[in-house]
Amino acid sequence: MINTDKRYRIGDVARSLELKVHVVRYWETEFKNFIHPQKSSGGHNLYSTKDIDIFTSIKKLLHSEGYNITGAKKKLKELQTVANDSNSKTVPRELLFIIREELNDIRKDLKKLNNDIIK
Repeated sequence: MINTDKRYRIGDVARSLELKVHVVRYWETEFKNFIHPQKSSGGHNLYSTKDIDIFTSIKKLLHSEGYNITGAKKKLKELQTVANDSNSKTVPRELLFIIREELNDIRKDLKKLNNDIIK
């Protein structure tokens, strides 16, 4: 079970997403309408699991889907609007988006594997 109250430091977020710390920091400034870290007593940013989910979506949009920063902001806004409009008993749209992208990646890998076997 995921601890939704736990907060993570920027280095932990960067490692879990296989990114450099400066990339996470840059994305935080570019996507400030979506990512809302808390400050520790020492002044460090601490990220929630929701923030990490947003970072994951950003990474997917920028690295896998080919969106630029502006396009990724628009897509995240769309996802946020749909999630806010949906019934609370349904699966959040953002999660469905991530699952869909993962399934697309698996499908591409299977297709490549199938092509390699046929050769």
